Amino acid sequence: MIRIFPRSIRARLTTVATLVAALVFITTSAITLAAVPGSLRTAVRTDLETAVGWVAEQARTGRLPAQLNTPSSLQLLQVVSPQGQVLAATPGRPLEPRLTTIRPRNPGVAHVTEHLLHHATDARHHHCMVMAMLVRTPEGPVTVYGAASLDRVNTVLGRLRALVFLGTPLILLGVAGVTWMIVGSALRPVERIRSVLAEITGRDLSRRVPVPDTGDEITDLAVTANTTLDRLERSAETQRRFVADASHELRSPISGLRTQLELAAAYPDETDWPAAGARALESVERLTGIVDELLMLARLDTGVAAERRVVDVCDLVREQVRRRAGGRVAIAAPPCPPAPVLGSPLQLDRLLTNLLDNATRHAAGRVEVVVEEDRDEVVITITDDGAGIAPEDRERIFERFVRLEEARALDKGGTGLGLPLSREIAVAHGGSLVLTDHRPGARFVVRLPLCPD
Repeated sequence: MIRIFPRSIRARLTTVATLVAALVFITTSAITLAAVPGSLRTAVRTDLETAVGWVAEQARTGRLPAQLNTPSSLQLLQVVSPQGQVLAATPGRPLEPRLTTIRPRNPGVAHVTEHLLHHATDARHHHCMVMAMLVRTPEGPVTVYGAASLDRVNTVLGRLRALVFLGTPLILLGVAGVTWMIVGSALRPVERIRSVLAEITGRDLSRRVPVPDTGDEITDLAVTANTTLDRLERSAETQRRFVADASHELRSPISGLRTQLELAAAYPDETDWPAAGARALESVERLTGIVDELLMLARLDTGVAAERRVVDVCDLVREQVRRRAGGRVAIAAPPCPPAPVLGSPLQLDRLLTNLLDNATRHAAGRVEVVVEEDRDEVVITITDDGAGIAPEDRERIFERFVRLEEARALDKGGTGLGLPLSREIAVAHGGSLVLTDHRPGARFVVRLPLCPD
């Protein structure tokens, strides 16, 4: 592909600015060169007509002086009789009477016949403009001649052309140079930001890009880049902690399973193999639970979209209650109308499973699950009658691998991933999960967008 403009932003902006300036200057110069010559000659003609008309008026009234004073732009004025006698003139050489063309003009004075006579050859060739006017006076008809020099006009036009043809390239070079410097100065902070970003690696995300104090878009870019680096640093730190905690949680059941199997292998005759198999199966089940929750968390973290369809939350709750019938804790679920949400059945079922497992683990004897609609949301409330959770720990329990002392005492095989996973699922479905104040016990409230019919 042919590149018309250079790749560099600085060079592109300089090129565009220079081309725009060239277009403006060329258009303006063309209009000026086309209009100014006519305007200057019109001004000279007007002055000449005024002077000739004034002399004609003096001659008509009989007040014609012998010597005529002319403006500086005129060469001379002469009043000539029909016999060729010069009746009045400006100081200077006589006017050459090579006038052959006579065109009528509008009379400048009442009862006076005026004629404008042009030089037989074009006035531009002689650098002058010639005019003549026939006037009737008390002594008889006379002819008033006037000549105006065009040298000053030609000089002005020459200087104007020199200014246009020599000044325009210089101006365009100046525009290009100034644009190059201004754009370079504006992009210098961008280069500093780029160089710092190029040095930042995944091992050290603590560095930040410099923020210029110009208050413009580049400042906003630097602030946004630093904000992004803050998020990346927090995410990397969370990921490192997650990996470390996951390794620790996986190491415990694996070590226990290995120890059991090594003891059984070392003393096969003294080993109760059914009991050893049961303990190994418990360890495997715990490992399976940890791996399943880790995989689901990983999918949620990476934004992998699960297959979604309309799910009735009331049906999920009824199925959860049915599966837990006859357990240590009674679960009450009042009847509810259909509460459809758009989501993944597997993930929503895992959310309810984790919340109900947590509630039954801490409840004294009763758990209540209520599903209701609140405007455009489905609200799921799970309440237990246990000891509750202290206010300062109500957000900590949603951190991964965080297990309070009470939870460790009640269930030594827990992973600390159930509640964090439940909140992640709720957020991934456009909802929320919070722990609200309730006495006695704890109350978890899940809000999910209601799926319209």
